[in-house]
Amino acid sequence: MLIAAAVCPHPPVLFPEVAQGAAAELDPLRAACDRAVALLVKSGADRLHVVGRGDSERRHGSDAGGDLTAYGVDVRVGPAPGVLGLAATVGRRLAERAGTVPDGYLELPADTTPERAAELGRELAGEAERVALLVMGDGSARRDEHSPGYVDERAVPYDDAVADALARADAPYLAGLTADTARELMVAGRPAWQVLAGATEGAPFEGETIAYEAPYGVGYLVATWIGNDLDGVEAPGTQLRE
Repeated sequence: MLIAAAVCPHPPVLFPEVAQGAAAELDPLRAACDRAVALLVKSGADRLHVVGRGDSERRHGSDAGGDLTAYGVDVRVGPAPGVLGLAATVGRRLAERAGTVPDGYLELPADTTPERAAELGRELAGEAERVALLVMGDGSARRDEHSPGYVDERAVPYDDAVADALARADAPYLAGLTADTARELMVAGRPAWQVLAGATEGAPFEGETIAYEAPYGVGYLVATWIGNDLDGVEAPGTQLRE
């Protein structure tokens, strides 16, 4: 059963080694991620899974590691060889910063259907009595002239709506996101967010969006979901909101 989740972005610039001279301007975003992942550690979950985008649908165990050689830096996260994609690699680094190591990783391709994502979410939630998810996913990369993609006027409203849905723990809204629109807006997080929606299995959660910004023209969202039966664990509190 899912008891808690944290949603974080996965840009390589979350690593100071990649951001270099621009590292300090992302300190608030890193701090928000740290606070969100700390909630998962406090939850006392039996299993912690990282969910994020990958080249194909793949599952990895706790001994899987990744690296950032594709981004021009010699940074390794976990043991060699680096089999994890970027999202899972960032997730492992965030978990390690919180003092833990994930029990497993689920990578999903961009064309994962909402139905398949929901099915996988239910499977993950059913793996233990108390399951926590670290859900890695960026918003639209077509927000403004600084974005990696051409500007699309739908991008900012799309991210705004996702931020609101995360704040309300609105699983049905996330489940209803379409693969076509996400692809058009270059939204990397859609499959992972829909795994989260499926993992709730209709149970109520308390949500909070604690960070929402777009320093490089890509929507970066940090949020937490806490199950109603999770006593003694409080949300990290709002840090910043665009």
